[in-house]
Amino acid sequence: MDLLLATRNVNKTCEFAQILGTEFQVSDLSNLEKCPQIEEAGGTFRENAILKALAVSLDRQLRDRRVLVVADDSGLEIDSLGGAPGIFSARYAGENATDEANINKVLRELSEARERSARFRCVIALARDGKLLGTFQGAVEGAIVDRPRGVCGFGYDPIFLPDGFDKTFGELPAETKNKISHRARAIAALREALLTERFGRRG
Repeated sequence: MDLLLATRNVNKTCEFAQILGTEFQVSDLSNLEKCPQIEEAGGTFRENAILKALAVSLDRQLRDRRVLVVADDSGLEIDSLGGAPGIFSARYAGENATDEANINKVLRELSEARERSARFRCVIALARDGKLLGTFQGAVEGAIVDRPRGVCGFGYDPIFLPDGFDKTFGELPAETKNKISHRARAIAALREALLTERFGRRG
């Protein structure tokens, strides 16, 4: 089954492909010409995921091919920061911020905090021909450590310690992370829906 991810993030594409398995052929926007940049104007992860999925599925290059489009919006929610960075996770330290800059901002804001509980959340939207087929959600609870640890993964992975583990996402091998992560849980729900053709809102 062919799926098009509404992203140009190669790390995200690799994660999707690894978790979905060999039944699926996963591509992204890297090879599409003139695919529009989509402003994430929604107020929630779900709204942003739907915005991206619908906009890409309506692209003229795709409509005749009836392509299944998958879009996700995900991020880090820190309780002592009122849920921030939340939907602004990718640009928390400013537009075009690097992962390092975002991490450093979070650690500065938590420098005096005793409460460091947090979660990663992911919402996936599935669309075709401008029609929303379903949404799927996953989350993983954990805490923010006081310094980056590990070089695996991307984004905030080096500072997120998932519950029940003594290693951050940045230290865990991809095989382990891809079984427990927020994105893994959302993708698992998506995968089940695609294989059984049972769509609708999940989570």
